[in-house]
Amino acid sequence: MTDQPIRLLLVDDHPMVRTGLRTFLELQPDMCVVGEAASGEQALALTRRLTPDIVVLDLVLPGMSGVDVVRHLRADHPGVKVVALTSFAGRDLVLPAVRAGVAGYLLKDVDARELADALRAVHAGGVPLHPQVAATVMASVTATDPLTPRERDVLRLIARGLSNRLIARELTLAEKTVKAHVSAILAKLGVADRTQAALYAVRNGLADAGD
Repeated sequence: MTDQPIRLLLVDDHPMVRTGLRTFLELQPDMCVVGEAASGEQALALTRRLTPDIVVLDLVLPGMSGVDVVRHLRADHPGVKVVALTSFAGRDLVLPAVRAGVAGYLLKDVDARELADALRAVHAGGVPLHPQVAATVMASVTATDPLTPRERDVLRLIARGLSNRLIARELTLAEKTVKAHVSAILAKLGVADRTQAALYAVRNGLADAGD
């Protein structure tokens, strides 16, 4: 546990949902709810003002869609992580949210303790997914494997948390070559960043391959 609590912003258009979340999460000694929002516009405004560590976001909101909120947050506040907490696990919502850069995707039927653990995992750099969501993501990426063998090697090392410089050393490649491979991997997988690429590796059993 760190000295500073995890600062949370709750975004849901149902007051009772926000109240329930706040009541439970504020019982956690390592968490602090710094604000609540009922719409995407409010979420963006409060994020600018409060700079939470994690935005807990329902993806179905009045006005601006949750996926658009994720895109704005990731573009304007890259240090703020976004966890989707919603009732829907269809691919028409899951895949755009994952590609927009959510750091986790949970359904509202998640156990309260599991929610707290998932938020801790996100704060530590993890990417928790509800099993139904994980199945939706994997169904979209495992029909064909778009990566070359070398790109798979690079992806495996991305999943281990290695930088481009360390990957270059591990694979005896020029760093600019590794950078090109990383760009190709992100483009082929249709993901926004290294975290989402690492998720692909973990879910496809590549993260520990060859270790």
